[in-house]
Amino acid sequence: MIKERLKEVQENIVSAKARRSPDKQQDVLLIAVTKNHDIHAMREAIDAGVTDIGENRIQEAKEKFETLDRDVTWHLIGHLQTNKAKQAVKIFDIIHSIDSLHLAEAVNNAAANIGKVQKVLVQVNLAKEDSKSGIYAEDMEELLHKVDEMPNLQLMGLMCIAPNYEDVEECRPLFAEMYKIFNRVKEMTFQTANILYLSMGMTHDYQIAVEEGSNMVRVGTGIFGPRQY
Repeated sequence: MIKERLKEVQENIVSAKARRSPDKQQDVLLIAVTKNHDIHAMREAIDAGVTDIGENRIQEAKEKFETLDRDVTWHLIGHLQTNKAKQAVKIFDIIHSIDSLHLAEAVNNAAANIGKVQKVLVQVNLAKEDSKSGIYAEDMEELLHKVDEMPNLQLMGLMCIAPNYEDVEECRPLFAEMYKIFNRVKEMTFQTANILYLSMGMTHDYQIAVEEGSNMVRVGTGIFGPRQY
């Protein structure tokens, strides 16, 4: 079933790309979100073509990282506490959830301790939801430049999570605005940043996100089915 659902998600991404305006033709990277799914399901997805996996929690990711036995790119897509930064940099290739100077400094220091340049995205809370992490758009630029100055971080782009609207079309204006912000950031002058990724869109809204310019989507339930709690 995982193979069939993965194929359906991949086809939906291709269809959504076809509905884009001509200025949004970059490829879309699919991250399979494996939170609460076991090693067997992960291996099945990877063997069916998944190259990137996303985890929300450090402890769960650590256990899987040690036993997965597959070559994949690891994404931390959940909120990161500063006291978990040391563990995070040992596991994850890209951390999506940098949302404060304090956290950025903790990750930079942890990466320096193991001689690593950690790729990161800055999470933007565009809808200003109290229940979600992320820096507000008006405070973002200062944080981007601070991250860019840190020797053991490489800024790779932005991440956002849309509100869980009952009518998924309500996400569209937010995704469109986030794409404008992403393009503005790409025009900014940085020292080491390589602004490649706009990570937005999950199982319920990834097709709209892709239509509006996302080039990195995070899909769990759409590939694995309901989570096993």
